[in-house]
Amino acid sequence: MLHELRVENLLLIERAELRLAPGLNVLTGETGAGKTVLAHALDLLLGGKAKTGVVRPGAAEAYVEGVFELTEALRELLGDRVAPDAEELVLARRVSAEGRTRAYLNGRSAPVADLREAAEGLLSFYGQHEHRRLTLASSQLELLDGFAGPAQAARRAACAAAHATARRLEGSLDELRERAGARERELDLLEFELREIEDAGLTEGEEAELQARRSRLRHVEALRAAALGAAEAIGAEDGGAVVALAGGGALLDGVDGVDPALDALAVRWRALAIEADDLAGELRRLGEDLVDGEPGELDRVEDRLGLYDRLCRKHGGSVAAVLAHADACRLRRDELDRAEVALEEATAALDAARAEHARVAAELHEARAAAAGPLAEAVRERLAELAMDGASFEIALGAREPGPTGTDAVEFLIAPNPGVPPAPLRETASGGELSRVMLALTATAAQSAAAAAAKGGTGAKGAAKAGTATGTPVTTAGGATLVFDEIDAGIGGHTARAVGEQLRALGEGRQVLAITHLPQVASLAARHFSIEKDTSVEPARTTVRTLASKEVVGELVRMLGADETDMAARRHAKDLLRAA
Repeated sequence: MLHELRVENLLLIERAELRLAPGLNVLTGETGAGKTVLAHALDLLLGGKAKTGVVRPGAAEAYVEGVFELTEALRELLGDRVAPDAEELVLARRVSAEGRTRAYLNGRSAPVADLREAAEGLLSFYGQHEHRRLTLASSQLELLDGFAGPAQAARRAACAAAHATARRLEGSLDELRERAGARERELDLLEFELREIEDAGLTEGEEAELQARRSRLRHVEALRAAALGAAEAIGAEDGGAVVALAGGGALLDGVDGVDPALDALAVRWRALAIEADDLAGELRRLGEDLVDGEPGELDRVEDRLGLYDRLCRKHGGSVAAVLAHADACRLRRDELDRAEVALEEATAALDAARAEHARVAAELHEARAAAAGPLAEAVRERLAELAMDGASFEIALGAREPGPTGTDAVEFLIAPNPGVPPAPLRETASGGELSRVMLALTATAAQSAAAAAAKGGTGAKGAAKAGTATGTPVTTAGGATLVFDEIDAGIGGHTARAVGEQLRALGEGRQVLAITHLPQVASLAARHFSIEKDTSVEPARTTVRTLASKEVVGELVRMLGADETDMAARRHAKDLLRAA
C-alpha cells in the first residue's frame, strides 16, 4: 500500500503531499489542472523514463518520493537492499533540469532497475489510453496467459527460448547449406593441388641434384676437354709436371740429412709430387667418364626441373613452401570433411529444437484452452456489474505460425447487446465499452492473483509478481496499489456509477487510486484529493489538497458542471454521497 506521495517541482506542481487511505482514493480537478502530472510522478517511482522538461521552470531539480508498506514478501524480494529493522519502503527519484536522474531506495542511491523491480509488486498503473491496448492480439494473449497462472510464465519463457534456439539453428543451417556449393568447389581444388604435389614427389635434395646434372649434360664436351687436357699437362711423360717433380725429388734425396731446413722443404716437395700424380689420375678418369649421357636424358632433366619451377612459382617460391602448402591442403580438407558432419549435427539439433518448441507450445495451448472459458465467464459476470448485463464475451483460440509465444492466436470477442453475434473487440467495442472490459479484466486478474497468493503457491517473490510475469498491462499482484488514470473516459450516467462501484470493490482489501472526471466515481471514494491550477502567478502553479468531508460536496458540484450556488446540483451531489 502507498502511504504517502510527495512531489516537488514537477511540471506545474511546486510542492504536493498526499496521504492515501486504504480502499478507493480519487483525484479530481479541472481539465488541464495537472492531474496527469501525478500519474507521471508515479511512473517515475515505477522506474519509468523522465520526460523532457519535467522540472518546474526556475527549479534545479524535481523530486518524487513514495512511502510504501514493507511486507514480508517485499522484504524477501529486496533482500539486503533494505535494512533488517526497516519498517517501510521509501522509493525516490531526482530529476535535474539537465535531464540527469538519480534513484533512491530507503535513502540509499540505487539503480533505477531496483526501483523497477520493487515497484512491480507495489504499483500497477493503467493509463487513460491503456484500454486501447486491449485491441492488440499480443495484449490479449498476455491477458489470457496471466489468468492461466504463474506456471504459464515459465512455459512462455521455455517456448521463447526454444524458438530462439530454433531460429539460431535455422540461420546456422542456412549458412552451412549456402556454403555447401562453395565447399564442394574448394574440396575439388584442394584435391587437385594436393594430388599434383603428392604425385610430383618433390624433395629439396633432388632439386639440387637435378640442377647439377643439367649443368654437366649441357657442358659435357667442354668439361671432358678440360679434364683430359689438365691431366695431360700434369702427367705427360715428355715434360709433364709429374716428371719434373720426380726429377727435382731425386736431387733433394741426394742431400737428405745434410741440412734440416732443406729436409723440411724436401718433405713438402715429395707431398706435392704425390698430389700431382693423384690429381693427374683423377682428371684423366673424370674426363674418360664424362660421356654424352643417354638419348633424351637432358630433356627429361629439364622437364623435371620445369615441374619443380612451376610448382614453386605457384605455391610460394621454394620446395619447402610447396610442401607446407600440401600440409595446409590436408588440414583444410579435414576441416571441410568435418563441415559435412557439422551440417548433419545442425540438422539434428534443429529438429530437436523444433520438437521442443512444439512440445512447450502444446503445453501453452492446453493451459490457454483451460483458462479461456473461466476467464470469459468471469469477465461476463463483471460486465454485468458494469451495466453491460446481457453482453457476450468470448475468447477464441486460433492457429498461427510457430513463434516465441507458441502457436496460438487469441481473439477477444464481444457482443455488447443480446442477440448480436460476438465480433472482435477491436472492431465493435466503443471507447466506453473498452474501458469497462479493461476494468472487468483488471478486477478478474486481481482476484485471481490474490487467490494465488493466498494459496502460497508462488512463494514470497512469486506472490509479489503474480500475474505480472507475462508483461500484461492489466494483471496485477494481489497486494499492489492499482492506479487508474481516467479509465472511466467515455462513460457516464448509470454506467459511471457501476464503474465507480467496481473500483470501490477493487479497493476492498487493497488500495486503489483513480484519477477521474466523473462525480459518480468520486462520490464513492474513501479519500478525495483535489488538484487546482493557479494561473495568477508566473509560472502557473498547481496545488493538491485533501478534501474534508464538507468540501467534497462542492467538488462534486463542480464536476457536475454547476455553479457552487446551484442548490439542485448540491442536492444531487449529496444524494450521490448518501447512495455511496
